Amino acid sequence: MASSSSSSSAGRRLAGNLSLRPGVASIIPGLPDDVAAVILCLLTFPDQSRLRATSRAWRLLLSAATLLPLRRSLRLPRRHLLCLFPTDPSLASPILLDPAAPTAWWSLPPIPCSPQHYGLANFAAVAVGGQIYVLGGSRFDARSYPLDNPSPSAAAYRVDLALSRHRWERLPDMRVPRGSFACAPAPSGGVIVAGGGSRHPTFPSYGSRTSGAEVYDAAARAWRVTAAMPRDRAGCVGFVAHGGGDGREDEFWVMGGYDGYTTVGGVVPSDVYCRDAVALGLWSGKWREIGDMWAEWERERLGPVAVISAEDGRVTEVFMLDGHDIFRYNFSSSRWSKEATLRRKIPSTQSCGFVAMNGELYVLTSAKLPVETSSPWRQSKKRLALEFQVYNPAAKTWRVFTTHPPVNVPIDFRTAALCTVEL
Repeated sequence: MASSSSSSSAGRRLAGNLSLRPGVASIIPGLPDDVAAVILCLLTFPDQSRLRATSRAWRLLLSAATLLPLRRSLRLPRRHLLCLFPTDPSLASPILLDPAAPTAWWSLPPIPCSPQHYGLANFAAVAVGGQIYVLGGSRFDARSYPLDNPSPSAAAYRVDLALSRHRWERLPDMRVPRGSFACAPAPSGGVIVAGGGSRHPTFPSYGSRTSGAEVYDAAARAWRVTAAMPRDRAGCVGFVAHGGGDGREDEFWVMGGYDGYTTVGGVVPSDVYCRDAVALGLWSGKWREIGDMWAEWERERLGPVAVISAEDGRVTEVFMLDGHDIFRYNFSSSRWSKEATLRRKIPSTQSCGFVAMNGELYVLTSAKLPVETSSPWRQSKKRLALEFQVYNPAAKTWRVFTTHPPVNVPIDFRTAALCTVEL
């Protein structure tokens, strides 16, 4: 009863503030404004975006400045959206999914990339609050010959989902062009990146690698170079562990990736994968080496990694998807231990996505599935479906659901990108 009364009073205060503004009518005719405010607050993000144009009262209520404080006052859980980049962001728009409504997809505007470049692969997508950053990548110049020689990109774009009108903003370029690199939100509100390069799709030895690291200061709108990693590393993943380092300082961890190449049979070049991790102290500015995370016979390389954070933003658990199994990382021993096995096994020829959201781990697979027709004589059609296998580490439980994204071509998660954004 206490929570119900506090929710009603919070909605009443907000509705009263709206009603006091000149020219603002009631939110929903026939309903008290406090009840109407709570109803609109519980809608999915795509529905809220569409309904802003209904009236001036709805536009004011569904704006970020009003809606976010109301959700906090109502003690509603944090709302996380899944942002999926099905393919090259210069060719296809990213799409958002509200997990509260698996059928509610919302498309963002396409990124204004140069039409003279294509194949913006190996880019990084990361969310800082309600803002989504798209950084770097490996691009191909349509005017060059041969066309299969990639070059790293330093481009940076950002979109703010808290604004009523979503528009990509071009940010200052990174100091070092890079693709396939480690990236994470910085505690100061910016973004920190490290490593990367430009990997040739067929011949790894033709690609470049870097050990450089830099931080984007959102307030100053500038990139600041920080200490470089102990050695070059690309294809790595990154996250910030709050208060986990020596002296309990925040650290930017970089795991896995590859730092060189060898030849198979003396002819075919092949990547040399890293089994270790390194961490940058964000206060001391120094890197420390973590050491190998697995023995040579356990696995060849690091799989997709997902990080679960607490309410205060502290990283509590780090998980890796390796084949059909999910592993948990132990910070004390620097080893991976088996946590769970997927409900439905994924063929080795099929790619999958792995991301953490709302304290759960999401494993995504894409396939064309037949659609039921009303007539038995009609030829069955196939429609793209996205299957989610969701694991809750706290409850040790699984759930599975399927949705149909607004995409016609099956998603290759080896080139697609995923990130979660909090509103």
